[in-house]
Amino acid sequence: MSQAIAGPAPIAVELPTLSLREAWPWALFGLILMLLAVYFVGAEQGATSLISGNAVHEWVHDARHLLGFPCH
Repeated sequence: MSQAIAGPAPIAVELPTLSLREAWPWALFGLILMLLAVYFVGAEQGATSLISGNAVHEWVHDARHLLGFPCH
């Protein structure tokens, strides 16, 4: 003897649109961040090292192996 209680009717929500003109700076920013991350994981502390010492190598050591980059 249960009765279903009807709630309010759903309201249609219009999603905001994002034009290509608005999106390309964010896509470029994301690409630059991705390339910087790949550089630090894959190439830093090698022949193209920008930072002296061993700190960056130790910080990204496990990620380097996870992504298939050899480091030693």
